[in-house]
Amino acid sequence: MPDYENHAGTRPAAWYEDASAGAGSPYAGRPEPVREHRYATLTYEVTDRIARITFDRPEHGNAITPDTPLDLAHAVERADLDPAVHVILVSGRGKGFCGGYDLALFAEQSGSADDPDSTLGTALDPMVQARNHNPWGTWDPVLDYQMMSRFNRGFASLLHANKPTVAKLHGFAIAGGTDIALYADQIVCADDTRIGYPPTRVWGIPAAGMWAHRLGDQRAKRLLFTGDSLTGAQAAEWGLAVESWPAAELDARTEDFVARIARMPLNQLVMAKLAVTSSLLAQGVATSGMISTVFDGISRHTREGYAFQLRAATAGFREAVRERDEPFGDWKGSPKG
Repeated sequence: MPDYENHAGTRPAAWYEDASAGAGSPYAGRPEPVREHRYATLTYEVTDRIARITFDRPEHGNAITPDTPLDLAHAVERADLDPAVHVILVSGRGKGFCGGYDLALFAEQSGSADDPDSTLGTALDPMVQARNHNPWGTWDPVLDYQMMSRFNRGFASLLHANKPTVAKLHGFAIAGGTDIALYADQIVCADDTRIGYPPTRVWGIPAAGMWAHRLGDQRAKRLLFTGDSLTGAQAAEWGLAVESWPAAELDARTEDFVARIARMPLNQLVMAKLAVTSSLLAQGVATSGMISTVFDGISRHTREGYAFQLRAATAGFREAVRERDEPFGDWKGSPKG
């Protein structure tokens, strides 16, 4: 029976109350979601309506491993279903956001045969993928696509989540790190952040295919035709980031920004995101990702790609990257790709 004495209209700004607040909420009397979970590559916590997903491999530049897309997608889904969460903030611990794919990607083991989540013997088995990258073997493009498309699927959870996602970049977001960041609804960054995809010079194409959707084709080509990077300040000028601040102010400014989003009613946020994202999806984001993933695989198995791979095996990956980047004047000594 309706309560005509204590309805929402009797309380100031009741539309800003928590979704689970009050006897009339569908969540009334239900337990709070379990928010504790341990991940191999990131941490997860919820405070003040904000789900905080933080990449947590700082000693490796938060480089991407086979666990990264699985952990990210799982954490995003937890946040998306939690009525206490209004916005999802993704960041990196340590010196940078994410430095790309880990050099040990194909050398790492993925659990034991007794582990029900083990990838051993599947298309994601590191040994299987290592064999598929043998310069003297026969490359199976479908097997390559089965692997890389699943990385994209995990990263794209930021775009396909119902709730707003914000990527906070500092230090560097390079190569595969940009595949993650560009799927976020909003990017904020420190002025001196390095953002780019140097592997377009050899041995890589951005598998997510998001650059043209975020920057337009002219500016996307400007970066991908050269492998050049932007600073965070330039990213804001170009419209890739919505805000850029001095590094010392990034944390505080980001907190202010996500707090403003978190004040909004949850339903309004979801509807606003879905309405705007529909136009982005209509541009063909899924098709761009599929084509770019195929070309990324091809780029690692061309004559030039094999030359880079063999040089890395002979002289070391760092030396191969130096030889790749030094002619462009932006060799930074990064071990990631």
